Amino acid sequence: MANRFVLIFSLISREIAGRYRGSALGLFWSLLNPLFMLAVYTFVFGVVMKSRWTMPEQQSATHSTGEFAVVLFCGLIVFQFFAEVISLSPGLIVGNANYVKKIVFPIQILPVVSAGAALFHAAVSLLVLLVFAYIVFDRIPATVVLAPVVFVPLIVLVIGIAWILASIGVYFRDMGQIVAPLVTAIMFLSPVFFQRTSLPPWLQPWLSLNPLAIPVESFRNVVIFGMQPDWTALGLYSLVAIAIAFLGYQFFQKTRRGFADVL
Repeated sequence: MANRFVLIFSLISREIAGRYRGSALGLFWSLLNPLFMLAVYTFVFGVVMKSRWTMPEQQSATHSTGEFAVVLFCGLIVFQFFAEVISLSPGLIVGNANYVKKIVFPIQILPVVSAGAALFHAAVSLLVLLVFAYIVFDRIPATVVLAPVVFVPLIVLVIGIAWILASIGVYFRDMGQIVAPLVTAIMFLSPVFFQRTSLPPWLQPWLSLNPLAIPVESFRNVVIFGMQPDWTALGLYSLVAIAIAFLGYQFFQKTRRGFADVL
């Protein structure tokens, strides 16, 4: 088991280093990319469309573009983690076909490695977010220590989905083309750009069916608003995430027997 963790950590480090190998700015790109996306989305939604966010204990959405940018960036961190892992999953086994033919290599860890690399980028983005939050709000809430707690269920869910998509991607190569627009749809139908309360009352409960809804809201509560997450919703989400991870792993293990023949 210890050797397995060492292998996963080594592959995550290689994945991160390999992504920026040869570039002039190296790991600095992990900072520039989220900042660029933040600038674009803030301009479009905060300046052009004049979107605003009703802060806790406020009756109306009256705040600065800077505050909106911080709130938006918080949701984007969760989405970027989800999108990075899910988008790469269909080609994960196909892109590492050499590992499939090695009997001793545990190919089931590849989605875990992908999630680990994405988690590194999320952690870097979180550090940037905390700096901006302190500048804009003059404080960093104590509840920020709960950020890992609300993020873990999403990690479990994403790895479970990644196992399923990685398996299907071996046999059905069009899966990557299907996943891309679905990820975009999930982003715009999640509370990254809008609040749950902005929806009609009858529609608000249905938002929880979006896999990003509860993680985004919980992460935003503990990192920005200094509020406790909805523990009941987070608990139910965790149970679903564990179930999907278990089923995903079982599906992967059953379908992997034909990987070598197809590849």
